[in-house]
Order: sequence, then structure tokens, then C-alpha cells
Amino acid sequence: MARQSSERANMDTKVTLSVEDGEAEPVRRPSAKQFRFGYLIHDVSRLRRIIMDDIMRPYGITRSQWAMLSALSRSGNMGMTQVDLARLLEIGKVTAGGLLERMETTGHIERRADSSDGRARRVFITEQGYETIRLMIAVASKANKRIMRGVSAEEAKIAEKVMFKIKLNLKDIHEEAALNGKTEEFGSLLKSAEDDL
Repeated sequence: MARQSSERANMDTKVTLSVEDGEAEPVRRPSAKQFRFGYLIHDVSRLRRIIMDDIMRPYGITRSQWAMLSALSRSGNMGMTQVDLARLLEIGKVTAGGLLERMETTGHIERRADSSDGRARRVFITEQGYETIRLMIAVASKANKRIMRGVSAEEAKIAEKVMFKIKLNLKDIHEEAALNGKTEEFGSLLKSAEDDL
């Protein structure tokens, strides 16, 4: 008898039914459907970045510049070194330097000698930079209201709490991997946790 196959998918696995000589033999095949949560986080983050870039473009500021100004504004007007900013924003020192150079040219920040270390320079927000921050807070506030449409305050609070816990878990995993330098050991942890997904 000719070999025929039909497929049916359930929630977590794909089952292929092979029919040969009248007998059906189910074959279990893996499906990534159980990772929907991870894909959803990725998609929300990606779409939000796209939307925020579109919203900021008319004001002549990029998301990277906004992130830099936000980080500096939280320093209490004490200024920050380029190295500290790069570490905080998790970008390379060269990338941070190029970004700061462009922002200095546009008048958003200024670099001054560090009073306690003559070799270092600290980065400060200019008045123009603070004006941009005021504008972006207003714009981002409107955008966030639209993004969160249909989400209750309670739902938003729960989602924020869950995401914060996940972020801490991810940071722990990253730090543990960085300390022991054994990524294969982390892979074995994933293997043993497969049934929990």
C-alpha cells in the first residue's frame, strides 16, 4: 500500500501519523509552542522599540540618545563618566563615546574634567538636554497610555512585577555563567528543566 502521512498539531508537540499497510504509527516531533512567553516578550520589546523610534524621529532624537539622557538625569546632576554610562546602558565604551560625541555636537550634553581625577571627564546634561527630557517625558507618557490601552492598572502592576522577577532571574543566570565560565553547565540545567516548561 502506498505510504501516506497526515499531520496534526497539539499544544506542545507535533504528531505525524504514518499509515503503512493499514497501521497508524504516531511519531512525536518537537514544537516550540511552549516558548510562546519568550517570543511574546521579544515581540513586545521589538515592536515598542520600532514605535518609540517612529514617535521620537520628528523631534530629532534617537532611542539611544533618549536612553543616554535618561541615565544621566538619574545621576542627580553629578555627571557620569563615559565608562560608567557604557556599563549602565550595557554598550561598548567606543559606542558610548560615539553617541556622546554626537550628543555634544547637538548641544544635549557637555563633558567636563573630573574634579577628583584630572585624567577622567564627566558627562553632564545641558539646558537644551533638559528641555529635550521634558519634551520626551510628555511624548513617552502619551505613547505609553496608548500602548497600555485596555490594560487595567492592576494588570499593569502584576505584569510589571512578573517582568521584574524574570529580569532578576535572567541577571542571576548571566552572572552565574560569567563567574564560572561554564556555559555547557547552564545547558545541562536547561536539559533537566525541560519537563517544567
